[in-house]
Amino acid sequence: MPFNEFLGMGGYGFYVWTSWALAFVVLIVNYIAPLRREKQLLRQFSRRERRRTQ
Repeated sequence: MPFNEFLGMGGYGFYVWTSWALAFVVLIVNYIAPLRREKQLLRQFSRRERRRTQ
């Protein structure tokens, strides 16, 4: 099977590869979003703690 046929997926390549790309983007967002939120919350808590101890 030539590589072009593999990428074409029998005429459904656009839909298949778009689905894979979208799934990959969702996985990356599901990985990065909680990390960013955690950093934000830690900064917020440390600011509150500094204000409370002053």
